[in-house]
Amino acid sequence: MGRLTVAAIVSIWVVPISILVNRVVPDPYMDEIFHIPQAQKYCHGDLWSWDPMITTPPGLYYLSLVWNGILYPVMRNAGYASSFSSSCSVAFLRSINGMLAVVCSILTFDIFKCLRPAMDDRRPTLFAVILALYPLQWFFAFLYYTDTASVALVLAMYLSCLRKRYWFSSLLGALALFTRQTNIVWVLFAACSEVMNITLGSKRDDARLTEAYVQAPVTSQVVDQSDKPKSALRKRIAGGAEETVKHVRPTSNIPSAQRSGFLNEIEDLIFTSWKMKWEIIVQFFPFALVLVAFLAFVRWNGGIVLGAKDAHTVSPHFAQMMYFGLISSLATAPFHYSLSQAAGLFRAFLQNRLVFALQAFLVCIVGFLSVHFFSIAHPYLLADNRHYTFYLWRKIIHRHWSLKYLLVLPYAYSWMSIISSLKKSQKGLWILAYILATCAVLVPAPLIEFRYYTLPFYFLVLHSHIEKDRDWILIGLQYVVVNIFTMTMFLFCPFKWDHEPGTQRFIW
Repeated sequence: MGRLTVAAIVSIWVVPISILVNRVVPDPYMDEIFHIPQAQKYCHGDLWSWDPMITTPPGLYYLSLVWNGILYPVMRNAGYASSFSSSCSVAFLRSINGMLAVVCSILTFDIFKCLRPAMDDRRPTLFAVILALYPLQWFFAFLYYTDTASVALVLAMYLSCLRKRYWFSSLLGALALFTRQTNIVWVLFAACSEVMNITLGSKRDDARLTEAYVQAPVTSQVVDQSDKPKSALRKRIAGGAEETVKHVRPTSNIPSAQRSGFLNEIEDLIFTSWKMKWEIIVQFFPFALVLVAFLAFVRWNGGIVLGAKDAHTVSPHFAQMMYFGLISSLATAPFHYSLSQAAGLFRAFLQNRLVFALQAFLVCIVGFLSVHFFSIAHPYLLADNRHYTFYLWRKIIHRHWSLKYLLVLPYAYSWMSIISSLKKSQKGLWILAYILATCAVLVPAPLIEFRYYTLPFYFLVLHSHIEKDRDWILIGLQYVVVNIFTMTMFLFCPFKWDHEPGTQRFIW
């Protein structure tokens, strides 16, 4: 069990399904009609022309050039390509996303191991393989879209940040930004998350320290008061196993981080960050450079998107957060809609009824206001019946005027369940940062695209407390069923439009 096992298992379905997709759909489809000709121009050495309908930077096309440079000698010797430019066929360009899907599975394995170091290789292997089946990530691994490359670079950036390699992490973040502009949010989130880990520690650290305190004699609990925050930072950055704990009372067996509330977390973050300010500035300076470069790009470009700016104007689409919560909980339905999860929420209600009821009420109010005032029907959504979101909008959300309000209840339950699962392994400030990052990615987007949910969903699942193998296996079976259905519809259920020639296919 390990990286090679994960790569081998994922390759088992990536290779044959890629061959099948290229045989049934040999020509560019949907957004590929923009991306593939652009990449082929790059293969011919034309690096200056640009299709004004493309909204994302050319990072994927440069990755394709590197991929072509690696495989071209093999293809030439095998007789599949006579020149560098001729090797950039539709099938070849799609193959880079198949390769990146395997890379993503390896990265998720490493992140699981990094976040849960006590696990053996078996469980992270299971988690990584099942997460590689996540329908949105799985489906677009067989087409030439930017999603898989974006996910791979962001995961690599985050893994490097967790391993304290901040300069390399910022470099990967810049590459991720060069693939999709909104990845700036996840670059900043990774940096903020690591600053919180340094200044506050994590719940994993608290649990480990608690165990050490219980097992150690009382006299060993007294820590040298002269130990400075600087040494604590250095130990954290070095990735050492030991962590300095300051001002511990001999009679206490529980670290203070476990007894502090949300306001105390904010206070500790501000105080400790100020004490460590120069060390933090030095370590996280490269992330600031990435942010400055992004702001300079936005100023030069006159906006975030490159092309088709009229169709991608920033909009206050707060209903996106409601949709994301429900879709994410349904994507892990065996966990979020299990009896044990419902019982856990009910126990939380019994322990503090007033606070829990107030939180639920606020979530419902936010959901109601979002769907009433900030629910946007983009023209693309209403006009294009090739996407599943078209049918969800027409047949469910807008089937009756009351349905969009009735859906507020499952929206609220989804978010309450998501926050409850995150609380088991993350601090309150981390959860707030995650929610704000997800808002920054989804709320400005006027178009409902489930592809936009992939990275927020990955961060959610990687940090949620889903530990039962049974839940993961059921989630995997759920993904397999969805993937079989969507790929069957895409390949074998084509249809025609009266107003436009060509074959149309159902797609996410």
